[in-house]
Amino acid sequence: MVTPLNNLEKIALSVTRGIGSVTSVIIHSFLFIGAFALVFFGFDFDRVLLVLTTIVSLEAIYLSIFIQLSVNYQARALASVEKDIDEIQEDVEEIAEDVGEIAEDVEEIQEAHEEIQEDIEEIQRDVDEIQGDVDEIQK
Repeated sequence: MVTPLNNLEKIALSVTRGIGSVTSVIIHSFLFIGAFALVFFGFDFDRVLLVLTTIVSLEAIYLSIFIQLSVNYQARALASVEKDIDEIQEDVEEIAEDVGEIAEDVEEIQEAHEEIQEDIEEIQRDVDEIQGDVDEIQK
């Protein structure tokens, strides 16, 4: 079972999901267009690029951390699923062994039934012989 997430992990996974959305692409596109549009409002082009580069670098650092947290979470989840699969496989193997044992028991019961049937036929022959002897004695 996957360990429960603490609040920071929940936030990190939410941020990762948000950043990986179409909405995020649209927002980032507008922010970049807006940053370059500042040049038309009199801001120095070099200063805009410096600030934009700094912001993008910081964002990349945080995104890599969020992505790594997400990867770690997925790895834990996959390990948990793998453990469950192993347990299910063991259960299937045990069931297969039980079915094999039951099949052997059924074969033994069939053999015993056949032997009993043969014994009954022998007893019937003996009874017929005895009945014949009784009939002869009575004559």
